[in-house]
Amino acid sequence: MTRDEAIEVLTEAGQVGDEAFPLLEAAIACAIHDHPFRDPEPVRTLAARAAERLAERTGGESPDDALAETMAADLRLNGDLLNYDHPGNTDVIDVAERRRGLSAALSVFYLDAARRAGIKARGVDFPGHFLLRVETPEGPVALDPFSQGRLVLPSELTRRALRAGLTPHVADRLDVLMAPVTDRQALIRLQNVLFSRAIRAEDYEGAERSALRRALLDPEDHRPWLDVAAAREKQGALAGALEALAHARTVDDPMEAHRQMSVDRVRLQLN
Repeated sequence: MTRDEAIEVLTEAGQVGDEAFPLLEAAIACAIHDHPFRDPEPVRTLAARAAERLAERTGGESPDDALAETMAADLRLNGDLLNYDHPGNTDVIDVAERRRGLSAALSVFYLDAARRAGIKARGVDFPGHFLLRVETPEGPVALDPFSQGRLVLPSELTRRALRAGLTPHVADRLDVLMAPVTDRQALIRLQNVLFSRAIRAEDYEGAERSALRRALLDPEDHRPWLDVAAAREKQGALAGALEALAHARTVDDPMEAHRQMSVDRVRLQLN
């Protein structure tokens, strides 16, 4: 798959509704868009094995136990504690090979397997650390893909929320802390991680690519285009920055004035 072909996949994914969002294929396209001409079949093979094994486990185990045991024990998917900043930890193709990654990348495999096996699971955009919400007969529970899919108790969720800077009033609200997100939002969270890492490393081409992927995945959100523009401006690609800002202006919302100021700032550099 080429980078242009990956863009086509992401563009199509951005046009479908949330219930039909192709999480696994979109995640593969994101990885190829960053580093093209790689073989994505190991990702699909691992995902198929995960779904098959999970289906076998669901008959005799609770949904959360079956999911955690399948992904962490059977398939050895786990967080990369020793090399947290390894670039492969955010790339599903590398994750499939190394069986290590960040929580947001590991969650792609968890969520895909759960869908295929009929387990109700959603991502949770928890502050600083992506989690999973799994529906069980006793109620929803939180799992941490980075830590062998272990159960995260409500008291720990509150502690984590307080450490992340949430106020005590919010940190005690489990309905807020465990609010589910769509698969689209889960994949966008991973692109946000990549964008932040690229900006810190002053890799503005990488930052532009990750922001562009967010824009394609959610074409109704103007914010990714602002990040595309900022990354292009850092590269000195001012015409490209103006083009991205023009895209942002096509989305009607209260940020229009802010975007116009950004356009004016870039245009002044061209004059």
